[in-house]
Amino acid sequence: MQIKSFSARTLDANALKSFAHPLRLRIYELLDEHGPSTATGLAGLLGQNTGATSYHLRELAKHGMIEVVRGMGRGKEKYWRVVPGGFSYGEPPAADDDAETAGAMEYLLDDLVRRRGAELARWRQESAEAPEEWVEVSTYGRRSLRLTPEETARMRDEVFEVLERYRAASDGRQDPPESAGHVVVHFDVLPLGAGRRD
Repeated sequence: MQIKSFSARTLDANALKSFAHPLRLRIYELLDEHGPSTATGLAGLLGQNTGATSYHLRELAKHGMIEVVRGMGRGKEKYWRVVPGGFSYGEPPAADDDAETAGAMEYLLDDLVRRRGAELARWRQESAEAPEEWVEVSTYGRRSLRLTPEETARMRDEVFEVLERYRAASDGRQDPPESAGHVVVHFDVLPLGAGRRD
């Protein structure tokens, strides 16, 4: 079954291996949440030296994960941001075919699960103090359905089409409205038990 891509690109094996690094993942998270920053600013947040953050920023940029923001900074100062459009991890390679890439994929998927749990826990805490309009529009959702693989693919693609519309609107803004916030959407389709051999 063909899987549609709803991101700007799918990471290749080299990008996967490069991204599967704790400091690079953290740098990416900080840029995603807080917006553009310099190597010096990130070094302060991460407790690293500027040389280390500069190196990891260049590695992320080499694989198209982040980019320099034109028109920001003075002299040689560079502000970095996440490349709009996002990315996907693609199909996991078989461990026999490419053990290093398969290991990187496992690491990234485990980190994705960790981040989702941390973001849910963070919102649970923050929601008690958040402005009422944000509490009203937030939601937790879970559905348990009985679907065929074809129905599941159709549902997944329809949800991603909606998310893609809002991602394009978000990425296309030069100056977001003052009311705009950093909104995270978790969406998983998990055919639990599908791999069971009874």
